[in-house]
Amino acid sequence: MSLRKLIWVVTRIQVQVHRYSKWGDEIEVDTWFDVAGKNGMRRDWLVRDHNTKEIIARATSIWVVMNKETRRLSKLPDEVKQEGLPFNFSRRAIAIEETDTEKIEKLTDDTADGIRSGMAPRWNDMDANLHVNNVKYIGWMLESVPKEVLKEYNMSSMTLEYRRECTESDLLESMTSPAEKVTGDTNTSSSIPKSNLQYSHLLRLQDNKGEILRARTQWHLKQKRN
Repeated sequence: MSLRKLIWVVTRIQVQVHRYSKWGDEIEVDTWFDVAGKNGMRRDWLVRDHNTKEIIARATSIWVVMNKETRRLSKLPDEVKQEGLPFNFSRRAIAIEETDTEKIEKLTDDTADGIRSGMAPRWNDMDANLHVNNVKYIGWMLESVPKEVLKEYNMSSMTLEYRRECTESDLLESMTSPAEKVTGDTNTSSSIPKSNLQYSHLLRLQDNKGEILRARTQWHLKQKRN
């Protein structure tokens, strides 16, 4: 692929967290890939407790091919498909019926509850292909989540939909909106926190408002320690 100036880029990631590891835990990670449609590949992960073999997290992702110079999507070369066939595994970390295929709605200035502006990539945020490492987007996404949610809840799942890359010179805005109010319901006091939350997120360019990432997250209230 390097001779054709082609690189892999991720378009969608879904993560499910069953429980969080704690200090001193040993974990092990299994990862494999399989074909996804005509021009994509799917890479999955399973994270286990090393001692008990309990699965503590699952993830799946879709990757496509992009031309490094034109920055446009490209067809997956047949020889690359053939080379990968012996290593393809037709199993899934996240079952088809649990795969999040629901559309992530676009947030706007009117629908977002929280907006954080002025975020910029640093040189050490860039990967070998000189675009921002996809993990960095998660940190930016969380910048507009209310602090009380970050303190009182654990993220239990997230779906990331990458829309475009950003460069070192870009300024970004992070936007977040809850599916419901964080506290209260029809039967209890409005000051009682909900046990489960869902948020929508958007990362966009600050100048022209171009979309970089759409995301959806779910959160569970942390268990109180005795």
